[in-house]
Amino acid sequence: MQLKITVLSVFLYIGVSAQNIQNNPGSNHGNRFEQLGTTLPTPNVYRTASGAPGQAYWQNRADYDITAYLDEDKRNLKGSETVTYHNNSPDDLDYIWLQLDENQQSTVKKADYQFSSTLPKSLNDQQLKTTDLPAKDNGYGVNLEKVTDASGNPLKYTVNKTMMRIDLPKVLKKGEKFIFKIDWNYNIPNRMKMGGRGGYENFAEDGNDLYTITQWFPRMCVYSDFQGWQNHQFTGRGEFALVFGNYKVSMNVPADHVIGGTGECKNYEQVLTPEQLSRYKKSQTSNEPVEIVTLEEAKKAEKNHSKQRKTWVFEAKDVRDFAWTASRKFVWDAMGVTIPENNNKVMAMSFYPKEAYGLYRKFSTKAVAHTIKTYSEFTIPYPYPVAQSVEASNGMEYPMICFNFGRTEKDGTYSEGTKNGMIGVIIHEVGHNFFPMIINSDERQWSWMDEGLNTFTEYLTEEKWDNKFPSKRGPAWTIVDYMKLPKDQLEPIMSNSENIIQFGPNAYAKPATGLNILRETIMGRDLFDKAFKTYSKRWAFKHPEPADFFRTMEDASGEDLDWFWRGWFYGTDPVDIAIDKVTIATPDLTAVKQAEETKYKVEKPLQNEFEDISKIRNKENKTITFEVEKDKDLQDFYYRYDRGQEKVNSDKEYSIKTESSESLDKKDQDKFKNITAYQIDFVNKGGLVMPIILEFTFEDGSKLKDKSSAQIWRHNENKASKTFYFDKKLKFVQLDPMRETADIDTSNNFWSNDQAGSETSKFQVFKEKQKATVRGGANGKVNPMQAAGKKN
Repeated sequence: MQLKITVLSVFLYIGVSAQNIQNNPGSNHGNRFEQLGTTLPTPNVYRTASGAPGQAYWQNRADYDITAYLDEDKRNLKGSETVTYHNNSPDDLDYIWLQLDENQQSTVKKADYQFSSTLPKSLNDQQLKTTDLPAKDNGYGVNLEKVTDASGNPLKYTVNKTMMRIDLPKVLKKGEKFIFKIDWNYNIPNRMKMGGRGGYENFAEDGNDLYTITQWFPRMCVYSDFQGWQNHQFTGRGEFALVFGNYKVSMNVPADHVIGGTGECKNYEQVLTPEQLSRYKKSQTSNEPVEIVTLEEAKKAEKNHSKQRKTWVFEAKDVRDFAWTASRKFVWDAMGVTIPENNNKVMAMSFYPKEAYGLYRKFSTKAVAHTIKTYSEFTIPYPYPVAQSVEASNGMEYPMICFNFGRTEKDGTYSEGTKNGMIGVIIHEVGHNFFPMIINSDERQWSWMDEGLNTFTEYLTEEKWDNKFPSKRGPAWTIVDYMKLPKDQLEPIMSNSENIIQFGPNAYAKPATGLNILRETIMGRDLFDKAFKTYSKRWAFKHPEPADFFRTMEDASGEDLDWFWRGWFYGTDPVDIAIDKVTIATPDLTAVKQAEETKYKVEKPLQNEFEDISKIRNKENKTITFEVEKDKDLQDFYYRYDRGQEKVNSDKEYSIKTESSESLDKKDQDKFKNITAYQIDFVNKGGLVMPIILEFTFEDGSKLKDKSSAQIWRHNENKASKTFYFDKKLKFVQLDPMRETADIDTSNNFWSNDQAGSETSKFQVFKEKQKATVRGGANGKVNPMQAAGKKN
């Protein structure tokens, strides 16, 4: 549509108006820009309106002294614990609650949160064994032997599935502590068959077990200012709400077993050989991983099952949990790491069977070190003395220790996918030391507060490991398929952990993506990073809730983000902004009174492949040196192949200079005779408001970018318009060119000035290339060497 308009002032860069269409003001509001208000809990003396802990903030504490005996023949774990529980709350307590997580493995003691079931196509033995009505006791779950006070007097207690209430002999008042003892045992489950986070894995070829001892002792529930007792049943899905404390743990195991655990071992001199102790001391100052227990020693130990016993003693301070691992199969390597922000000396260590040696020996400990250093930059300095990765064919996290996968084929080869998956899961699980092991959110209620925040920081860490790392969660474009799902298959991020259907996208990917959009597109890196570090600092070693996070991010940045929390976290609407119409007008220059001088930058477009906004900014940031570039040992054939033919072209800067004058004479009118005005109308088809990001391409090949904040939708959440004035002809416009808003339909993100004809326009060819890029993946290409599968 071509019009003639009168223009009072002309800007060569961007138009003077960014107007909203308001056909019927007030009738189109979906409340997207209203404050969260009473949706969030009322601030109080415990939690402030700024998102910080209040002046009367408190939390209770539990200290543990535990002895454990691992019976390998019976696959039974026997334990005795003394718990000192500190009541720092203002409340009088007449009972306390503990968690008996191992009861989830029992057929008769579990929480029994059932799912609907249908007839399977075929039945296996395990399914047939669980068809008894009523269910028969499978022999798993916690067996309580004795529950007494510090003097040995029996205590009254009640077990409700996975929860245990102890009735106190007298009221526990503020500032008092209660000491009690529990003796217990349980049969260790085969986690490879029964599932779950803890148990044993049997290696039939050599007749050995690898034990991951987790959720293994009766643990105190959280009593808090915002909920009281968090005693929701453990179903296997929602993870844990735990209190901080100090631990002393003694583990009696077969003498040929190697143990890794939360905290520091206090008796290496008694449990290691002189040669192993010497290697450990050497590793403390080494910049490369040193094998403390060598591959040869591990292979030798596999052949002989010692009947002797050894006791390993570990201590950990200010942790919320304790986990450990034991096996005679373990190779163990370590190296020292210094955290620059607090000069903390940390031992980065890995434990792995020979089946994982080809991958873990090269990558694991270095990935551990890289993770704690990078997370320390974005959150708080890592405070603990140890960080460990254990190859156990799964992924799960605990303070200072985590369990991950990463085994090679029998011939020692591995695929590129296995390598990247292993590095990603190590980063993720080690990263959980920060969320929730230190910034101690309630996982039983809000999975996203640990999984989502951790997945986001994992993405930042993967980027600093390798700028080409194929991250699956974090970039906006990776969440599109999930956001396209029908509404009845979606639920808000703000959903209870037990009720989430699409758990991976909802608890991990969507919150991580939302934070990345905040950082890259809405707030900017400087504001976001400051606010994110503020949240981490405020709530380190405390119990944050969602409102504390939302409020802190706004308080520390000066950004009103309620519209974003409302849409991305409380809603299920997707982003789908469309270019509805472009109106072209030629200005009447006889009415022009003034011109202004402007400059602008035209960025050279990306060619041939798609890279998300984070990768580009990190690549341009000269202060970042990617971990894989610093260490030649981390580079393999795939790395060199991918980069061998690639060259990075620098962007060029362009500018236009015009003279200013009080009024335009005939000469000036000639100068601006090529001015064209464009009104672009947008429609919010998806419902979720987002910034409007445009890239203009002109007929001379130059480009220009413009971004309007999401506030452009505040008066009309359905429609918006922007007007621009250019001194050259516009060829086409692309909305969200870097796919940074998770727009689910990019087919309506283009407008072209090409005339319709029988031939396919250049712009149509461009769109077809874009579609091919989406079909082909992040860069539109398939690496032929990756398709080959393995790497030697």
